[in-house]
Amino acid sequence: MSEKALEGIKVLDMSRVLAGPHCAAILADLGAEVLKIEEPGMGDEARFLRPFSNGESAYYMNFNRGKKGITLNLKSGKDIFLQLVKDADILVENFRPGVMARLGLDYETLSKLNPGLIYVAISGYGQSGSNSQLPGYDPIAQAMSGICSVTGWPDAEPARCGAPVADVLAGINGAVGALAALNYRNRTGKGQMIDVSLVDVSVSALASLNQVYLSEGRVPSRQGNGTEAAAPGGSCHAKDGTVIFAAGNDRLWPKLAALMGRPELAEDERFSKNAQRVKHRRELEEIIDQWAGQLTADEVVAQMRSVKIPAGPVYTIDQVVNDACIAKERNMFVTIQHPAAGEVRITNNPLKMSLTPPQVQGSSPTLGQDNESVYGGILHMDSAQIRALREEKII
Repeated sequence: MSEKALEGIKVLDMSRVLAGPHCAAILADLGAEVLKIEEPGMGDEARFLRPFSNGESAYYMNFNRGKKGITLNLKSGKDIFLQLVKDADILVENFRPGVMARLGLDYETLSKLNPGLIYVAISGYGQSGSNSQLPGYDPIAQAMSGICSVTGWPDAEPARCGAPVADVLAGINGAVGALAALNYRNRTGKGQMIDVSLVDVSVSALASLNQVYLSEGRVPSRQGNGTEAAAPGGSCHAKDGTVIFAAGNDRLWPKLAALMGRPELAEDERFSKNAQRVKHRRELEEIIDQWAGQLTADEVVAQMRSVKIPAGPVYTIDQVVNDACIAKERNMFVTIQHPAAGEVRITNNPLKMSLTPPQVQGSSPTLGQDNESVYGGILHMDSAQIRALREEKII
């Protein structure tokens, strides 16, 4: 077993569903001890989200891998929670702004108890601003950030990206912020609050398209699988599937023209320079499709790659999961042993590190799985005290 980058770091994960749990799961993969705190009786609503493996939510398993799990009512068990905070390095929550303050558990309050605490708050619109109290979810963030406006085909309505990119980006940015704050605390002893907004991270993801408007005053539009910056590129259509490729610069385009047996196209005044190719994009797409349509997707990809043109097939999820490079060589899927569901295969952490590689540390917890070990081992409660807390529905 390799060393863990975050060995000795303790995280309280109060979040639910995706963005916050994803943030804490990244920290768990890196070796932090993550304590998932859930409402007694019900727990994280993600426990009821499909898909299911043997009656257990595999959605929940994926984003809560490698964590310990306890139940705690934050109102009646507030004093217990404060004891846990004293010994924590990082706290992750994704309640609507103001909820933690009403509970008396906001950053200002907790930082007095633990000045070194790093407090990650993930929300739809951020802790400040006129929208802060609005409920925010991934599709809304994709819509309001502009992602939907540039996703899809020119003659179709705006579309949400198929993946929950706002949630995922919020989780990643939360983890990055926490690690930066951890380094600062190592130098100064001071913790800090990290305010992550689903809308903000989505706007940031659109930096290249935002710049079109900021620099030129033009509003970017939907381009399908291509871009308005270069041509040819995007998708072409083989006999049995779609291929995504990029040959938009003046170095790669002549290679593609020659590959298609049409080297003269590279000198055609409509296509000789990128600016002209962009103007005549549709004509060029028809020419490339005529060539690709005589081949299989695998043949198109192989021929393009043979002349160093970036290309890849459009995979379905089953093809991704069974791809030798992605699944085996890059180890992007791992099997965990869940206490109730048994063996479940989930998506792995994508980071590769030479000395402290992240690793899925184990399964997600069942609800309240670690109540005895945490309350007994960390807070030194005896079995009678733990039983009383359970009977009073505090845990």
